[in-house]
Amino acid sequence: MLPVARYFGSPPLRTTNPLEERVVALLEPDAEALGYRLVRVRLLGNRRKTLQIMAERISDGDFNSGDCTKLARRANEALEPIEYDSLEVSSPGIDRPLMRIEDFTRFIGHMAKLETTAMLDGQKRFKGEIVSVDGDVISLKTEQGEPKIKFSALHDARLVLTDKLIEEDLRRAKAVERDFPPPLAGEVSPQATEGAADASPLSHRAARTDSSPARGGANKTKRKNT
Repeated sequence: MLPVARYFGSPPLRTTNPLEERVVALLEPDAEALGYRLVRVRLLGNRRKTLQIMAERISDGDFNSGDCTKLARRANEALEPIEYDSLEVSSPGIDRPLMRIEDFTRFIGHMAKLETTAMLDGQKRFKGEIVSVDGDVISLKTEQGEPKIKFSALHDARLVLTDKLIEEDLRRAKAVERDFPPPLAGEVSPQATEGAADASPLSHRAARTDSSPARGGANKTKRKNT
């Protein structure tokens, strides 16, 4: 059995630099008030900067195109102090990144890829089934053994797309659809009405919304030059 990996310090997984931390500080209170959890924030690019935000509903982990539009509109307002050229808001996807220790607990029994900041018995990358979570220690079952890795030792982590994961996601999606059935012909759902209101164009930005089954939807907003 591999020893427990230890790393002194707590490298943030949701963010990678102080500017991304500032995005979280500005947007997270409003996102939570709307019922959303910020999963990951990345600011990419040099000349043209793209701000990528992954989020999910706190209640059930879902995040559809209406949710994307709603959070994107709020982000455009809350993040005025942040310099970026375009904004992308999306769900984490099925093979999602694992950003919190609670994510590992939620997906016990599923396959994951983990990368540590420091070498652990000669390796930094691990792929295996999440067996258990004890405090901040994650136990994996890999082909090489059963390493125990402290959450604070992680540099990156995400689920592996498997048939089991897809089947579980489909069951969750059906449960959400059962709780929120689509409207009958001629009717408009409250979610659709809310999304339409949130999609109204901003004075200095234009928005375009895409939808993808694997990602649950993505909202891309580009800032106009002023």
